[in-house]
Amino acid sequence: MTEISFRPLVRDDLPTVHEWLQRPHVSEWWGSNDTYEKVENDHLPAIEGREPVRMFVIVLDGRSIGVIQTYRVDDFPDYWPGQTGLDQAGIDLYIADPEFLGRGLGPEIIRRFADEVMFVDPGITACIADPDLANTRSVRAFEKAGFEAVGGLDRAGDRPRVLVRLRRVIH
Repeated sequence: MTEISFRPLVRDDLPTVHEWLQRPHVSEWWGSNDTYEKVENDHLPAIEGREPVRMFVIVLDGRSIGVIQTYRVDDFPDYWPGQTGLDQAGIDLYIADPEFLGRGLGPEIIRRFADEVMFVDPGITACIADPDLANTRSVRAFEKAGFEAVGGLDRAGDRPRVLVRLRRVIH
C-alpha cells in the first residue's frame, strides 16, 4: 500500500524545488525557473504568509516527490475571470520524479489533497484547476480524480487551458 501525505513547503525545500523545476517534464508546463533567485521570489511570499497560497511537498512513502498548492479562487480574480464568488479553491501540482509518472499516482494525489486539505475548509464547495489543454496526462489525472471538464480558458499570452471542477460531496 502506498502512503501519500502532504507537508508544508518550507524555505529549506527551495534548493530541491529549484532542481525539480529544471526537469524537462516539469519546466514544459511550469515555465522557466532557471535561477534560484526566481524560485525564491516565486515561493517565499507563500511560505512566509505574504501571499494567500498554501504550498505543500507531496510525500510518497516518506520520499518527497513533488509540489502541490491551493488557494481561494476569490483571491486571484484576474487569473480566474468568471470563477470568483463561487466558494472555490484552486489546485496546481507537479510530480517531479519521472519514475512516478504514468503509474496512476496523480489522480490519487489530487483526490486525497482535495479531501484532506481543500475540503477541510467548510467554505469551499468546489476545487478547480486549469491544466494546459495539450497536457493530456494532467487533464486525464484530474478526470480520473473525479473532476469534470466544464469549459475552456483562454488568457492573453497563455496557451489554451481546460477548466476542470470537483464539487464537494455532502453526505
